[in-house]
Amino acid sequence: MRYVLFIVLLCTVAHAGAIPAASGPLPDPTNHRFFYRPFWTPENTFGFGMLGSLFVADTITTQIGVHNGFKEMDPLMRPFVSRGPAGNAVGSALGFGACLGAAYLLHRSHHYKAERMSLRLMVAGEGAVVGHNIATIR
Repeated sequence: MRYVLFIVLLCTVAHAGAIPAASGPLPDPTNHRFFYRPFWTPENTFGFGMLGSLFVADTITTQIGVHNGFKEMDPLMRPFVSRGPAGNAVGSALGFGACLGAAYLLHRSHHYKAERMSLRLMVAGEGAVVGHNIATIR
């Protein structure tokens, strides 16, 4: 493993010398015209569409589980789930809004990679919750 890391480091250093220097002046970082990236890209639209559909699936599978005698394990969602399907929908909408707000906050602070990674982690986490709900109610 040590040799693999050494080879990767050596290749990286060797490749860094082949990168040409920037020609001309660098853009002004205070000018947002050069660094603007829209929030609603096709990737974000698809990601939030997936996240929204997973929240809907979570709401449905949670209500099926509650009607079969299971309890909500999440202490933050438990008060919403105990109010029935409408309360569960409100809790899921609040969770979706929190995910959207966190991604938008990362976007506005120009942390674009963190925004993409967090959106993917939110989709993966919610997918795991839905998968666990489906496995539990079967």
